[in-house]
Amino acid sequence: MFEYLLKLAIMLPAIGLLAWGCQKLAKKMQDRVGAPVQGKSARIIETTMLSPSLKLAVIEFHGREILVSASRTGLTRLAEAPARASAEGLDR
Repeated sequence: MFEYLLKLAIMLPAIGLLAWGCQKLAKKMQDRVGAPVQGKSARIIETTMLSPSLKLAVIEFHGREILVSASRTGLTRLAEAPARASAEGLDR
């Protein structure tokens, strides 16, 4: 019984630290992938998951914002509008 409790006392915090580290690494990688890259004409503004197989995304492309739905079968353009002024532009 003592061995079991000792293993539990060691493994439970180790598993918690592993989960925390994986979460931090995933967040860091997500921030790196989502960062705007110079010279790209398209960037993803926002995404919303509606179901496990359906997402809505707002994509900025050449001064336009395009709303698309992304599913397993492909992308469908739903709406298009002029790009809104960014928060960075309002601070200047």
